[in-house]
Amino acid sequence: MNLRKSCLPPGWYPRDPGRIRAFLKGAAPPPRPCCAAVAPHAGWYYSGALAALAAEALAAGVDAACGGRAERSGWAGTAVVIGGHLPAGADPLFAMEDAADTPLGPMEIDGGLRDALCRELEGREDRRGDNTVEVLIPMVKYFFPAAQLLWMRLPAEACSFEAGQILARIAASLERPLVVLGSTDLTHYGVNYGFTPRGNGPAALDWVKNVNDRRFIEAVEQGDPGQALERAEGEKSACSAGAVLAVMGYASQVRESAGAAGKCIAHGTSADTAPAEGGNPPDSFVGYGAFSWE
Repeated sequence: MNLRKSCLPPGWYPRDPGRIRAFLKGAAPPPRPCCAAVAPHAGWYYSGALAALAAEALAAGVDAACGGRAERSGWAGTAVVIGGHLPAGADPLFAMEDAADTPLGPMEIDGGLRDALCRELEGREDRRGDNTVEVLIPMVKYFFPAAQLLWMRLPAEACSFEAGQILARIAASLERPLVVLGSTDLTHYGVNYGFTPRGNGPAALDWVKNVNDRRFIEAVEQGDPGQALERAEGEKSACSAGAVLAVMGYASQVRESAGAAGKCIAHGTSADTAPAEGGNPPDSFVGYGAFSWE
């Protein structure tokens, strides 16, 4: 078996299966069931709890469809994880291996769905290490132990919305049940990221949470992919907008009249986890959001 190995160094997520299970069993009560979601992709220490909410909402959706958690353990659909960190004009990228390695065991890659989508989107092999997909796969393996995986990354441009619609159409033609999980962090603020339009301190953190992140969140909740992309790129409020647009496109295709509008189910920043001394925010921090499409 051609196995895609982990590229992330220790610390991004637990490598011990028992620690992974303990982390995810301790997650908050499941939110409302959904067919698609978006999660942050920082290390689990910072954003793992929010990412788990998104993954759990997907699991609740499969529970509702197939009759409960026990039945979900044997659910043989495909979990699509869509990452980003690709600029406009970049080719869609796909994992071409047979399976992806995880601490909970290998996760087989859905080669049939991948190859069909790769041909349609003129994608190519993802040869680089990247956190936007890998950091979420152990969660996906935990919640959907019998599922296959589709690993893809999409650029921050409008055509990624259409890519999500194409994903829905191809999966339907193959009669492939899906859960779809996109991956993005929100505003990267501070000296580490060269972005300090509001200086430092509590006022900067408040601006990120209640203005800059919030404007991107509102665009997603309004189901407006154009505004989401414009705000992500122009206002630096999301680092992997292509993944979010793809989820919006997928949702617009499968939800019919419900359209592309999602719901932010949790929002925070790395400063919530690691505040500086005296309660002030650190010089640099990142926003995180979890979204669902019921």
